[in-house]
Amino acid sequence: MTKLTCFKAYDIRGRLGEELNEDIAWRIGRAYGEYLKPKTIVLGGDVRLTSEALKLALAKGLQDAGVDVLDIGMSGTEEIYFATFHLGVDGGVEVTASHNPMDYNGMKLVREGARPISGDTGLRDVQRLAEAGDFPPVNDAARGSY
Repeated sequence: MTKLTCFKAYDIRGRLGEELNEDIAWRIGRAYGEYLKPKTIVLGGDVRLTSEALKLALAKGLQDAGVDVLDIGMSGTEEIYFATFHLGVDGGVEVTASHNPMDYNGMKLVREGARPISGDTGLRDVQRLAEAGDFPPVNDAARGSY
């Protein structure tokens, strides 16, 4: 089990490299998918140079958990809330570090109805799964689309 220090009280944020990287993003995507069991989520990212790579790794983890991913491209957090609610999907993730320095990135997670996922509403559960990394084998027939 690996302690992931990027999990905060209300979101995920960390210095790029050891605290947050593509492997960790994949694990977060897989954990989100295994915990919430969504059918479809929306995914977006901000303008940071690292957001696209983290977003693609996150999408792969979600797909490996059987989740269909609708990538809405470059977006702000408010657009993830809007798309999640108005498209009627099961959740959403924005890859962003908001106001943090450029050597950081992070994620904001929401569930159906655009309800935020924070420490007391599922984020700790996602963290436990991501840290354990003990996921069932990928079922290629049930893999989500992108």
